[in-house]
Amino acid sequence: MFLKSLEIQGFKSFADKTKLEFGPGITCIVGPNGSGKSNICDAIRWVLGEQSLKALRGTKLEDIIFNGSEGRKPLGMASVTLVFDNSAGLLPLAFSEVTVTRRVYRSGESEFYINKVPCRLKDIQELFHDTGLGKEAFAIIGQGQVDAILSSRPEERRALFEEAAGIVRYRNRKLEATRKLEQTSANLQRLQDLLCELEQNLLPLEEEARRAQQYLALRQELDTLEISLSCQDIERLTAAREKLEAEKSALEQDLWQRETRYGVLTARLEELALEQQKVREEEQARQGDLFRLEQELQQKRGQKALARERLAA
Repeated sequence: MFLKSLEIQGFKSFADKTKLEFGPGITCIVGPNGSGKSNICDAIRWVLGEQSLKALRGTKLEDIIFNGSEGRKPLGMASVTLVFDNSAGLLPLAFSEVTVTRRVYRSGESEFYINKVPCRLKDIQELFHDTGLGKEAFAIIGQGQVDAILSSRPEERRALFEEAAGIVRYRNRKLEATRKLEQTSANLQRLQDLLCELEQNLLPLEEEARRAQQYLALRQELDTLEISLSCQDIERLTAAREKLEAEKSALEQDLWQRETRYGVLTARLEELALEQQKVREEEQARQGDLFRLEQELQQKRGQKALARERLAA
């Protein structure tokens, strides 16, 4: 396994996207002071999982993002990508080439990718365990770090040897398993305390359960009685409704008959009224004829009397 390329953009002094290609063997990077040689090491250390800003020669998160210059504005994001040749299968991935990317924004958000697939920082750190490239390893040795290693405590040297021997992953797994066991023990103790508390409340709960069962039985009996009463009320009301409907039907039949008879009588009354009007008209006509005849008779009598007087004379 070897580092094939390094791509930096927005990290410290690298404002533009910069890509460095590496091949098998030894690669030397030379340049004057302040040209960014140490920033390359910091970029590699950072993308491999370094979280200490002090180790990256910074004090706050914004220090690792390009902060601008006289002719350039500050950038809002820093990104570093490493490409490894994994032909030997040292990394536990079924790929001949492994790409690791870390990205950070000024807002504080971070993104991590393995072969362009989003992942966690922990996934990247576990990927390089026992490979000599972990953040706890000494694959990257800065200025003055050799003296620090020589003067380190035995515990620190032991960590170095464990990384070189490839047992850091198992030690970390052991620590994680130990933490889980401790957490499980604490949970068991808590469950035991809860069990004791529940056992103390068992008798009152049994009494409450008995009362609840009694209440449910009485409630069920009450519901049965209420249903029975409701059924009786329904039957009684149904019978009363049927009786009322029968009476209503009889009354409607009687009303229909009365209305029919009323209609017949009304029609007969109208006929009689017409006949009465006709009789009155005929009576008036006859009275007129009688009056005319009386006048004619009176006139005839007068003429007769006049004729007698003339004859007598």
